[in-house]
Amino acid sequence: MIKQTTIDRVFDAIQIEEVVGDFVDLKKRGTSLLGLCPFHNEKTPSFNVSVSKGIYKCFGCGEGGHAVDFVMKHEKYSYPEAIRYLAKKYNIEVEEDEQSEEQQLVQDQKESLFIVTNWAAELFQDSLWNTNEGKTIGLSYFKERGYREDIIKKFELGYSPESWDYLYTKAVQAGHQEEYLEKTGLIIKKEGGKTYDRFRSRVMFPIHNLTGRTLGFGGRTLKTDKKIPKYVNSPESDIYHKSAVLYGLYFAKKSIVTVDNCYLVEGYADVLSMHQAGVENVVASSGTSLTIEQIKLIARFTKNVTMLYDGDAAGIKASLRGTDMLLKEGLNVKVLLFSDGHDPDSYIHKFGPNSFQEYIQKNQQDFISFKTQILLQDAGNDPIKRAGVIREIVESIALIPDQIKASVFIRDCSVKLDIEERVLISELNKMRLQQSRKQNPSRNESLSDLPPENLFDDETVATENQLPEVNSNDLQEQEIIRLLLHYGEMPATWLEEKNYPIAILILSSLQDVEFTDPVAKKVAAIYIEYLNRQELPEQRVFITNSDKEVSNLVISLLSSPYNLSPNWNDDKRQIYVKQETDNLKETVLKAIFRMKKRKIDERIQKVRDEIKEETNPENIAILSHKYLKLKEVEKETLAFLGTVISK
Repeated sequence: MIKQTTIDRVFDAIQIEEVVGDFVDLKKRGTSLLGLCPFHNEKTPSFNVSVSKGIYKCFGCGEGGHAVDFVMKHEKYSYPEAIRYLAKKYNIEVEEDEQSEEQQLVQDQKESLFIVTNWAAELFQDSLWNTNEGKTIGLSYFKERGYREDIIKKFELGYSPESWDYLYTKAVQAGHQEEYLEKTGLIIKKEGGKTYDRFRSRVMFPIHNLTGRTLGFGGRTLKTDKKIPKYVNSPESDIYHKSAVLYGLYFAKKSIVTVDNCYLVEGYADVLSMHQAGVENVVASSGTSLTIEQIKLIARFTKNVTMLYDGDAAGIKASLRGTDMLLKEGLNVKVLLFSDGHDPDSYIHKFGPNSFQEYIQKNQQDFISFKTQILLQDAGNDPIKRAGVIREIVESIALIPDQIKASVFIRDCSVKLDIEERVLISELNKMRLQQSRKQNPSRNESLSDLPPENLFDDETVATENQLPEVNSNDLQEQEIIRLLLHYGEMPATWLEEKNYPIAILILSSLQDVEFTDPVAKKVAAIYIEYLNRQELPEQRVFITNSDKEVSNLVISLLSSPYNLSPNWNDDKRQIYVKQETDNLKETVLKAIFRMKKRKIDERIQKVRDEIKEETNPENIAILSHKYLKLKEVEKETLAFLGTVISK
């Protein structure tokens, strides 16, 4: 675990305009910086960076946070990965907390595996570019396939020589332990203790994790001997789990986010050719059938997937299986099967990049059209088989967790298959009930568990998706929090004690008022905790808070879509714009009194209720007197707030 002192040093060093500026072209606007949001497509800039506060906020899509949040969101890093990335950027040494011997051993072993695997990747590259064998066999092969040198270098392609122990010998010379060479699968050890290189005489495709480190390899033989496997892959290890890795994702992730779509292909060559054709939002599930772990990886970057598979029997089978898996995870799926024996790689080489992209746009299908086309070919006019096809398509729709999407596809299916929508809905509901029973076998289902027939009616959807009413109490409390964040450290100059901070004035005035907004309550509690230690918290305490609800609220309250240029306060031209600080006393006191009025209203209502229930005349008189006193306080409060009440 990274030491807190390291994290603090990173936050101290961060300049948010530098971090964001690595990915977004920022222009000065007023007191902030402005650019096009990297998290959604927009033509008019709405992405603001506040240098003074150290935060960013998009007023188009709502994304906001501090510099570490930005790196996590943009690069899809975990928190520790983002801290390490920024530590490297600002030349800060990352120190780790002390671990148990067992924890340290596991971490050291994993790091050793990474070190030896990344060293091997460099060795294979050196062999490709700087040895006669590598240039004659490996480099010639890549160039014959039409790959440019920049693509070969970008993907760190390499070559493993014919020698039985080329890598092993070099590794020993470099001081790498045989144990780690064997665990990563770079060498194979026979029963007699003799070792040999796993990937001998193969062109090499390194497989990277999300931060660009090499996890393992795929090696392709160039020999024609059918007894030799065409591809050999790294075995499972502590750092490489092929079911949880996608080839090319490290190089594709930025483009996937920008385009908001991911092309899913079958092989390394498809990825390389598409990158060379200018299509970078592409990954491959090489060496394994598509897995749930791989789908969840894609879902971190986009909800839209287009499957580009061969049109042969294997490709059709893989696409049918993959479609249902993607739908079940809530992704939007399109499918394209290449005809005439083509795959993306061969199509690009034969017809060129422009024709390839045109072909995709023209021929990709939604999953219903795809399944209908494929499955009805076998069904022909046989009504039993056609019914089976319809049932299979509805089964796919039943996997979609989003009910609105499912309703759209049901209607589409009704039109394309010429069958009544209500029949499809009834079948869908039965299938969902069956799915529920499978997932919860212990649950005793009854007919009442069936969804209503009008599940997908427009009226039902509209009712369920109505916007919640805004709670005025929450807005009042958030206004108090906003004032604390912006002006809490400033002195309340209108008081006799000129150095009395506004934060103390606000919170001491509201001691008898309980916050009802749970997040605003958390922020106030943090403020009070600091004040009890006779300290005033900085904005960063809240912006970088580990509670995301707290940091999100604070960033939202600190952000404003409007920033005045300094030119608008110009003595020379006698242009003056009134600022909130010009009348801060009134703003703060009104916010306090609004909150206190709420407390008074609650007390008045409580007394009213007590009077209604009371039967003793003396007690009624006491309560009535109390009620009149509270009404006087209410009147004074309203008078201060400038409100006229009717008598």
